[in-house]
Amino acid sequence: MFTFERIDPVAEPQELIDFMTAQPWPYHVNSHPTAEEIRQAIGAGAYRDDENDSYWIVHRTLGRVGFVRLEDLEDPTPLFDLRLAEEHRCKGLGKDILLALTDWVFENNPRFARFEGQTREDNLPMRKTFVRAGWVKEAHYRDGWPVAGGGAVASVAYTILRRDWETGVTTPVPWDDNPQ
Repeated sequence: MFTFERIDPVAEPQELIDFMTAQPWPYHVNSHPTAEEIRQAIGAGAYRDDENDSYWIVHRTLGRVGFVRLEDLEDPTPLFDLRLAEEHRCKGLGKDILLALTDWVFENNPRFARFEGQTREDNLPMRKTFVRAGWVKEAHYRDGWPVAGGGAVASVAYTILRRDWETGVTTPVPWDDNPQ
């Protein structure tokens, strides 16, 4: 249902600039990036270098529905930045995108042991997507996400382990192991 088409941001920057500046990103640190900010990020390798790689998210009938950037690719636990075009948000695509992305990342990168994503505590659609896709909440970083013009909110981290993905069995988080 979903495929991921690699972006060459240096050779074709305008599509990425247009996508990132055409709509608001309310749950991102920079909710209204400018064309110049995107150009600078492209020049700095934020969308493709040894640590980052970027892809269009393409649905078989809807076409291009969003963007995903894989981050920390030199680590055994990469992260991702997922952005759905405004017209495709809240339509129930998130779970299937995250499942397809998880399959694609683990199938194409055998050295990755874990796959992680973070979102703001108030981004309930994404938090529900993580849970529905079988990811596990591992952290709640209080006041860990800066908000322009306001106080920080918590950053919530979700992860899926390769072994959980392979077996379909979730490894529980030992929440009650505090030493006394």
